[in-house]
Amino acid sequence: MSIEIKAPPEKVWEMLAFDKHLEWMDGYKSVEYTSKVRTPEDKYKVGASAHIVEHVKYDLEITESLENKKMTYRFNVRRISMIMTYVLEPVDEGTKFTYTVDYEMHWSILDKVIEKLYLRRHIEKETEKSLEKLKSILEK
Repeated sequence: MSIEIKAPPEKVWEMLAFDKHLEWMDGYKSVEYTSKVRTPEDKYKVGASAHIVEHVKYDLEITESLENKKMTYRFNVRRISMIMTYVLEPVDEGTKFTYTVDYEMHWSILDKVIEKLYLRRHIEKETEKSLEKLKSILEK
């Protein structure tokens, strides 16, 4: 899923820190860093991690970080392994922000049917709301 935001990649990048997710990620209730954060830059480094409370609790870890260009997180929620990737591309009016979620389920066949009927649509709906919120914040 992609959205164009009228803000430079540097401003969008600032919003990718875990603690900034509280401002725009739909459903986030709390974020607590579990890695050492001595400088603001530490929040964006590979290996930075945080404990997230949403409708479930889980830990996120940055696995790839290319400043102002790309960030990838890894986490597990219940029996699902997920990888989220944010890609920032400069465009004439600001930044094209692309958000992808890849996941692998460790579920039964019945659970996989539920995933096709519910989970995928839920992720898309929540992602769309979050991206619109991010756009609104950055374009003020």
